[in-house]
Amino acid sequence: MDLGRAVPSPFLMGNWMRCFSVFTQWRHVATHVACVLTLAAAGQPSALALSAEQARALTLGDTDARVSALQKALAAPDAPTAAFLKALSDDAVKVNGTQVLVVRDGHATDPVTGEATPLPATAEDVINNNRMRGEIDAALSALQLLSTDATMRRQAAQSVLKEPDTTKLAMLEKALTSETDASVKKHMLLARAAILLNSDNADERFASAKTLADSQTPDTQLLLNQRLSQEEDKKVRAQLQTSLLTIQAALSWGEKLGALFTGISLGSILLLVALGLAITYGLMGVINMAHGELMMIGAYATYVVQGVFRQYLPSMFDAYLLLAVPASFLAAALVGAVLERLVLRHLYGRPLETLLATWGISLVLMQGVRSIFGAQNVGVENPSWMSGGVQLLANLSLPYNRLIILGFALFVLVGMTLLISQTRLGLFVRGVTQNRPMASALGVNTARIDTYAFSLGCGIAGLAGCALSQIGNVGPDLGQSYIVDAFMVVVLGGVGQLAGTVYAALGLGLMNKLLEGVAGAVLAKIAVLVFIIVFIQKRPQGIFAMKGRSAEA
Repeated sequence: MDLGRAVPSPFLMGNWMRCFSVFTQWRHVATHVACVLTLAAAGQPSALALSAEQARALTLGDTDARVSALQKALAAPDAPTAAFLKALSDDAVKVNGTQVLVVRDGHATDPVTGEATPLPATAEDVINNNRMRGEIDAALSALQLLSTDATMRRQAAQSVLKEPDTTKLAMLEKALTSETDASVKKHMLLARAAILLNSDNADERFASAKTLADSQTPDTQLLLNQRLSQEEDKKVRAQLQTSLLTIQAALSWGEKLGALFTGISLGSILLLVALGLAITYGLMGVINMAHGELMMIGAYATYVVQGVFRQYLPSMFDAYLLLAVPASFLAAALVGAVLERLVLRHLYGRPLETLLATWGISLVLMQGVRSIFGAQNVGVENPSWMSGGVQLLANLSLPYNRLIILGFALFVLVGMTLLISQTRLGLFVRGVTQNRPMASALGVNTARIDTYAFSLGCGIAGLAGCALSQIGNVGPDLGQSYIVDAFMVVVLGGVGQLAGTVYAALGLGLMNKLLEGVAGAVLAKIAVLVFIIVFIQKRPQGIFAMKGRSAEA
């Protein structure tokens, strides 16, 4: 390593062991010290900026005085200053009278020289209130403008754009003089324009307003609106209004696409919920009011698997969903098999008794979960690879968890379609549901097929619960929010028709979200319900009617 570039030149004085000691103390703040390396490479003055007086000014006195000292330090930042600010942010600074010490791992060092020093027993912690802590964090963020990492410089420029501060202008100007990355430089110019938007010079405000039209973000829109409310110069006001119109036009597309994606996302969730019901109700004709609670069981199975991984396999936590998916399916399918064997088998052909029995079972399942896990909601944490999202536009971000659930719903749909249409089990299920006596005469064990089919529908409900656990809290009443919508999807799409279920789920999801933007959530729900009632009145068979001749005809 070239120590002549790793630290400011004063630290090259003395022996090499001293330089290595200083570097070791600063290893915790490598990110923020990197900005100083850029200054050195650019040929900036290497005089030691941080002095004992400045260190005391940054730690002692009232908040106003400390903030003022911080702003002065940012005018000529260097590595020791960056390291000291990071220590302040980490609450690693102590004072003993007028002596300032950086204390890490029980070892004290002088912030100016970097030399080890005894830690007095009377040393006290430096207390940072919320304002001071915010100023320190903002300063550290600003120092990243001079980082060697282009991504960090871009993020720092974006941070300044969101919260423009005249104290950061000098550092921003320095960064612009040495910036070679076109993308980063564009963000820096926008940040500079945001700062100069409040300049005393009308020409600078005009130029800034014109430049900020290229920053089509909600934050920039807010800045321009704030400036417009104060602006008295007619020429500047006109440019502010023009820039705002440009930004509003761009943001409107993000809002429209965001509503479209949200509707599709909701539709994918409704599809997952309704797919299991498409078997139990659509194919078997069983009105299962406990379908929502089977989703809940799948969600709690995911929660249990998460807890096992966190307790016993913390290093593999990000992989817990690979086990949670089959676990949620099997847990719900097992409960469904027991339910079919003990209760529903004796109620086939009696829809009212089936409805009442499954409703009672749903209450039992909810109370059982409350007794085991408690009445409060439990949180299921997303794996790290499901965090974040894809930023398509300034006001349009597609979360990874929603995208993955959308893909998961398509995967389950394809798998279920192939299972029903291409496998021996699917053939038997279709045969039993369409003509039970004929299937029995051909040697099909109809009772076993009933159990398999109902368990399959319940298992898919468990998969829906696993997916729902990734976008919200898990509680005993999880399924109650979706059971009515699931029945509407199945009925609207056409009983027993998978294609109709897909169209109905996506259509209801999009309709619901688009109407929410116009009429609000409550009125949108009412409008959707009215639409379904009218549609069923006009077309009782749903979107797709069951084709074919009845065996009894």
